[in-house]
Amino acid sequence: MSDLILRNDTEAGVTRLVLNSDRNLNALSDGMLAELSAQLDEIAADTTVKAVILAGAGRVFCAGHDLKEMTAKRAANDGGKSGFIDLFQRCSAVMQKITTLPQPVISEVHNIATAAGCQLVATCDLAIAAEGTRFGVNGVNIGLFCSTPMVALTRNIPRKQAFELLTTGEFLNADQAVSLGLINRVVPVEDLQNATMELAEKIAGKLSSAVKIGKEAFYKQLEMPLSEAYDYTGQVITENMMLRDTEAAIDAFINRKK
Repeated sequence: MSDLILRNDTEAGVTRLVLNSDRNLNALSDGMLAELSAQLDEIAADTTVKAVILAGAGRVFCAGHDLKEMTAKRAANDGGKSGFIDLFQRCSAVMQKITTLPQPVISEVHNIATAAGCQLVATCDLAIAAEGTRFGVNGVNIGLFCSTPMVALTRNIPRKQAFELLTTGEFLNADQAVSLGLINRVVPVEDLQNATMELAEKIAGKLSSAVKIGKEAFYKQLEMPLSEAYDYTGQVITENMMLRDTEAAIDAFINRKK
């Protein structure tokens, strides 16, 4: 593991991952994507981790892909085409790992989240932002339509608002991001880390096996027709009811036990 991502595990079962490359505004470079992918693989296999926080060190949360690194790929014989395909496939794979991770992931956002950085926020299960944070899919301003960030964005906010952002390159402020459903809430800058940790610890205090079952079902049922979604979730909640820990928790609730 490199120092591109700083990791801290708490006794409450919360893992905090911090993008740590302020020199390029925490861009999702080849190295950053590789490190994030490896960390997610480790966390997925770690049953002591109940919730994950994804934050950024330094000036911003994440400014998207590393454009200088991308431009260097053009020196290849094919003008960079194979390199670009590989980059976007690896980035998409990381985004999907977040969605399929057994543990809920909360983005802790400050200052700027643009392009693939905004995609990262939209991909996380929950998001808390500091006052003054701006969000954008503004690649169109340099002639690059944010096609891959669009996938996560359009699964978070209404389509007309998403299309306007994609075609104008304009930014959302934090309050607008809340109203559109891109993030959960806005807090003062000085409260950001504590607010995110408080939410993570609240989730970590729930029965992790139930949360794992629920997160997987949450995303799967969204892609299903209504009747199919009810059939599927009926099976899921039955599986949840059969867990011994769930049986014990319901018994405790009924009998007013701790």
